[in-house]
Amino acid sequence: MAQDMTLLWGSGSCPCWRVMILLEEKNLQGYNHKLLSFDKKENKSQEVLDINPRGQLPSFKHGDNVVNESYAACFYLESQFKSQGNQLIPDSPAEQALMYQRMFEGLTFYDKLNAVIYYDWFVPEDERHDSALKRNREALATELKLWEGYLQKPGKYLAGPSFSLADVIVFPTVATLFRFGLSAESYPQLGQYYALLKERPSVKASWPPHWLENAKGQDTLKDV
Repeated sequence: MAQDMTLLWGSGSCPCWRVMILLEEKNLQGYNHKLLSFDKKENKSQEVLDINPRGQLPSFKHGDNVVNESYAACFYLESQFKSQGNQLIPDSPAEQALMYQRMFEGLTFYDKLNAVIYYDWFVPEDERHDSALKRNREALATELKLWEGYLQKPGKYLAGPSFSLADVIVFPTVATLFRFGLSAESYPQLGQYYALLKERPSVKASWPPHWLENAKGQDTLKDV
């Protein structure tokens, strides 16, 4: 099964990491994969464009089926391999509702993170303003308080007592926050969640290789 899969990916990319965690959770090791460099613009190579005309990573194929959007790939794999590996969509309607809610809130969370840590990359130099970055940092701080509150409710995972698709989707964002210097003292619930999930086998098996090579991250978010 996994031999029919191809994943083109980039180290540290949250969308790529989501798909890789999902593949591990469904016991789909052994898929064909290739690590590409964003710095070298390998995501714009013909190899990627043949699968993903947007020139983005991840680029994912299962047989003749192409599913490049990370949310879509996660849903697809859970649907196709529902009885294999770990169940990632809870049976309980209440937990399922919460899972979907947190998953899609994760899009906003990820966008607000990117608006801060990649500000200089996304915004041309002559269009950058300290006031805009300050506004982005304040928006991220407000978002962090929301997630801190979500994790104070019973259940150690985002949608209750079981690891679910919500965790697959959102954990890479949380890990990136701490990689860029977020304080676990300021956000203890997020800190506990990060400490718990980073030891999960699927997460450890898919940990970004350049993070392993250089354990020291950045301090961009230390004062958020």
